[in-house]
Amino acid sequence: MKFLRFIAGCFRIITKGGRVYYSCLFFLFVLILWGAFGYYGQLDEGLIKTNMRDSVSWGFYIGNFTFLVGVAAAAVMLVIPAYIYNWGPIKEIVIFGEILAICAVIMCIAFIIVDIGQPLRFWHMLPIVGTMNFPYSILSWDFFVLFFYFLINIIVVTHLLYKLFYKKEYNKSIILPMVMISIPAAIAIHTVTAFLFNALPARPYWNSALLAPRFLTTAFCSGPAILILVFQVLRKTTKFEIKDEAIFTIAELMVYAMFIYLFFTIAEFFKEFYSNTEHIVYWKYLLMGVEQNREISFYSWASIVMGVTAFLLFLIPKTRKNLFTLNIGAVLIYFSVYLEKGISLIIPGFSPDVLGQYYFYVPSDTEIRTAVMIFSAGALLFTFISKIAIAILFEGFSIDSLEKKVPVKS
Repeated sequence: MKFLRFIAGCFRIITKGGRVYYSCLFFLFVLILWGAFGYYGQLDEGLIKTNMRDSVSWGFYIGNFTFLVGVAAAAVMLVIPAYIYNWGPIKEIVIFGEILAICAVIMCIAFIIVDIGQPLRFWHMLPIVGTMNFPYSILSWDFFVLFFYFLINIIVVTHLLYKLFYKKEYNKSIILPMVMISIPAAIAIHTVTAFLFNALPARPYWNSALLAPRFLTTAFCSGPAILILVFQVLRKTTKFEIKDEAIFTIAELMVYAMFIYLFFTIAEFFKEFYSNTEHIVYWKYLLMGVEQNREISFYSWASIVMGVTAFLLFLIPKTRKNLFTLNIGAVLIYFSVYLEKGISLIIPGFSPDVLGQYYFYVPSDTEIRTAVMIFSAGALLFTFISKIAIAILFEGFSIDSLEKKVPVKS
């Protein structure tokens, strides 16, 4: 009964707001509807509506899935300084990293569903009722670690908000162990995702021991980049408070991750180009293109340039502690990782195929609209949960507010 009253309070929070709030909701609903009509074409005619074929059987959907696994894992960047080093300014906002992780995992699963074509096939991903081929299927392992990580974050967020809603202290004996477990769980979800690619020995481009560490380092860049921007928006539009010191600390942690990622990438380049084996063909296609088809090289170099520029902006203390240049760097690193995961990672792995043929893949209109639908739905969910968290954490909304029908402030 008490939990139902908590749900009623949350529902009241998300249904009340100002003009800006309702405008954002309307915009997201329009994008979801626009994307849904595109996805309907795929449901009606099948995956032929995408540009994926036998030669390139993974495309835009799997690229987004891989990217979002990294975003979900990035919550650990806030958990470590907050709970291990007991750093106050971040401890107050770590819940938003966990909210981002919840939404990212849901979007990951959504991209798996649209990628398998017929959504009803997803039941094979479920234990007992489906045929998971566990433990032989790496995808089944990936599903388990993602679902476990999702459960940890949803329990932590729900427990914290529930207790605050009833003006009680949260149970540290439950929450702190779960928060500690979330750290290796965050590492596990991206590591197992990397193993999905590593487990294909016929694809030499992915058959690298550095793939999992590279995945993790990019994850610790892209997720915090989103949070840095979101925190500043919330600070201006709601009563959410965060000190610049906390933002700058997150940016400093990102610098270390960026450096390690660039080091791993340079090591990979050296190994391939210095040894100059037949496997270099994949890297040449990535960086220089083939014949007249050089579109992928444009995106690859754009990712490299944006990543290096962001690293320099975050490395120099003067630009890292200036909100204008910091925001530029956050946007650059976000799109750098997105292009790297969505294009630079997936397409060269299939090009050329095992017969030495090239299929020049670009996402179709259906794939783009479906991705817009999923990202918009994830943004909508993040907006709802964040609004609940802000109302309870910073605006004092509680059971008393619900019973006295006190209006929601934001």
